[in-house]
Amino acid sequence: MDGYVLAWSSNDAAHIAALFTPDAVYDPQTAEGEWHGHGEIIRRWQEIDDDEDNWEFEWIPLVETDDLAIVVGKTQYREPPVRYRNLFVIRFAEDGRCRDFTEWYIEEEAG
Repeated sequence: MDGYVLAWSSNDAAHIAALFTPDAVYDPQTAEGEWHGHGEIIRRWQEIDDDEDNWEFEWIPLVETDDLAIVVGKTQYREPPVRYRNLFVIRFAEDGRCRDFTEWYIEEEAG
């Protein structure tokens, strides 16, 4: 997750690519569907381009094995002020890079 946070903070193609196998699938659970391979993952990731000074992210692993991690998280954006709960299911290749990443997020109620 430290690599994920670094890639999210930097939005650097090398940091993003380092997380994933060349044929990885990233599924953000949106209407646009899955992202396939380094090229599409990097392009779509960089299109989001969150300002690193505008968010905080906390996470806790629920499951950690050599080939699977399940992580819950909370994301807080400052402007506009919004909070999300996150669930990540991450499947790893033998070399430790992600081969399949699925995320779900839901906006928390204000208050």
